Amino acid sequence: MRMPVVDQTLMVALQGYGWLPDQRRRSRDGVVQARVLGQRAVGLCGPDAARFFYDENNVTRRTAIPEPVQSTLFGHGAVHTLDGEAHRVRKTMFMTLLTGPGVAGLVEQAEAAWDDAVASWSPGQRVVLFDEASRVITRAVCRWAGLPLEDTEVPEVAARLVALVDGFATAGPRHWRARRARAGLERRIAKLIDQVRSGAAAAPPESALATIAEHRDASGEPLDSRVAAVEVLNVIRPTVAVCWFVAYSAHAMHLWPEHREALQARRPGYAEAFTHEVRRFYPFAPFIGGRAVRDLTWQGQPIPSGTLVLLDLYGQNHDNLLWPDPYRFAPERFLDRHIGAYDLVPQGGGDPRTGHRCPGEQITIALLEALVPRLADLDYDVPAQDLEISLQRVPARPASGVVIVPATTPSTAADQPPARQGTRSR
Repeated sequence: MRMPVVDQTLMVALQGYGWLPDQRRRSRDGVVQARVLGQRAVGLCGPDAARFFYDENNVTRRTAIPEPVQSTLFGHGAVHTLDGEAHRVRKTMFMTLLTGPGVAGLVEQAEAAWDDAVASWSPGQRVVLFDEASRVITRAVCRWAGLPLEDTEVPEVAARLVALVDGFATAGPRHWRARRARAGLERRIAKLIDQVRSGAAAAPPESALATIAEHRDASGEPLDSRVAAVEVLNVIRPTVAVCWFVAYSAHAMHLWPEHREALQARRPGYAEAFTHEVRRFYPFAPFIGGRAVRDLTWQGQPIPSGTLVLLDLYGQNHDNLLWPDPYRFAPERFLDRHIGAYDLVPQGGGDPRTGHRCPGEQITIALLEALVPRLADLDYDVPAQDLEISLQRVPARPASGVVIVPATTPSTAADQPPARQGTRSR
């Protein structure tokens, strides 16, 4: 197939999440041939495509992540930029931190931080849930990870961590804010890493700070202190990004209150199903990219070595062959359903232990399963506001951040009465 002449980079920026699905609809076989960032690109979608994409014999991530994304979202030298044995050794370190029994400690910290925040709200106070959730999770994950953080520092650090995610896919002010935030956070954490290594500061045993400071890569050498800071941020930053899903959860409960009632009733398995549906239904990452390591073919079409390979995450999560009636919010679709490793891909596909799937996915699910029922239990109003979620903005988010107004003096989740009827969010 002839290489397209017109570069689609501007259209990616203008269409956001809709660009690759739209291009796939225009193609005869669902495979997109395009030029992006001045390079040949092919766009794929579906479980088989995800399996193809995550096979390191086909696609590499190391040379495919653009510099603007490395300088904001991931950091230079991050695990996301590695392949082969170097990636597996570094990824094993992340898996020890982000899976297994240690996750329970983070959830406990988040529950305590949430309850403290809720208890501080006053009736009639306007609470921007996106911002509040970012501060709650920042406080929790920093304590869990072993980073010293005073309560007075939480709002600023939370804002910087949010900026890392919020600015990776734009060339405007959000992007430069993200670069500045990363530079400041990396300096602060690199200094702390040096202090831990010299004995001038203590890191809690088995914490992320201690584990990353002590880690030795495939070469047998410890990480450079700046790279170690990058990887500490790659534990903290995606955890704080769960605030996107908390805001989305409130958005869903407001539009479809019957799901809130099921959460309040503690219907078995419903919090997990609701969590999966929020991650499927709402936009987060539009697509991910890699580079063909050799001459390949996909469905009979050639993919020359070096071609950018784009996997359509948003399109796959809204594919009616996988998810009947995909634009209906329906948590029940996940009740008693086995989810294949390449089916639900908001945070990538495949095996997180060996591939490039996000190792923090278990943490995302665990935090949402803990916080969403607490949110459902609160008694609050939802005032008039702009709840639009623009698919042109990457990453998308509710325009207002989801403003809620406590209707009564909040208490802990265990003491919370059911939400009242009428104009209240219920």
